[in-house]
Amino acid sequence: MPSLERQNPCGLGPSQPMTGLRSRHRDGLTLYEFDHLAAFKDVEHGITTRHGGHSAAPFQELNLGLGVGDDPSAVARNRRRVFRRFGGVPVFLRQVHGVRVVTVSRKDGGPMAAGGAPPAEADALITDVPGLALVVLVADCQAVLLYDPVKGVVGNVHSGWRGSAGNVIGAAVGAMAEGFGCRPADIHAGVGPSLGPCCAEFIHFRRELPPAFRRYRVGMHHFDFWAASWDQLTGAGLRPDRIRIGRICSRCRRDDFYSYRAARITGRFAAVIGLR
Repeated sequence: MPSLERQNPCGLGPSQPMTGLRSRHRDGLTLYEFDHLAAFKDVEHGITTRHGGHSAAPFQELNLGLGVGDDPSAVARNRRRVFRRFGGVPVFLRQVHGVRVVTVSRKDGGPMAAGGAPPAEADALITDVPGLALVVLVADCQAVLLYDPVKGVVGNVHSGWRGSAGNVIGAAVGAMAEGFGCRPADIHAGVGPSLGPCCAEFIHFRRELPPAFRRYRVGMHHFDFWAASWDQLTGAGLRPDRIRIGRICSRCRRDDFYSYRAARITGRFAAVIGLR
């Protein structure tokens, strides 16, 4: 299996501050966790890397995404390994870079509602049902984990540049408030490894991004989507001290994470959150 060259031009590595994101080696898997979420005993969460699985190059090793060209049997083995670690019923979405939020609640049938149908076409999941593992698959896009310890509600958001432009994060926080009575000030959030301002180049940004995003422009064609997510979270009412931005660029750290920008044919890593 060929080695993966470490590329890190943005200078964000294990020795640099990650604003609350830390790695843990458990059950043969390397997972990243947010310190403020790990402090709660009622929530399980983690972000996988590309290490410790069964996929062959160019998907080595722990690819969790179907439909990217990998052997489906290898993906199935990888998923079994990951979800043995997390426990619970994994709930996936058919991610479409939109702003739709899917709610799975106790009153709607809980796990039966989640497991009895094909993946919904949406980009955010929220639930108050224990025993579900909400999954977002990424390879440069942001996965945004949400947890309200007061109401006992978790969420997982897939925010690529299109989702960011449409504020899918704000839509998810709004759905938590509307569906479960969550107060945004009670919600804790973590933004996982994703494309950093060092590598988020948009040459055609004038037609791809709304004018309001010009404030996040860095240099000629690069954009800081971490700052955009921070503003969307605080704009939705979250307290700054309850937000963590992992600040790991997936393209720079493609030895540890999958990056579509770095290698178009590549796998997907996962962000997972659920109530114990």
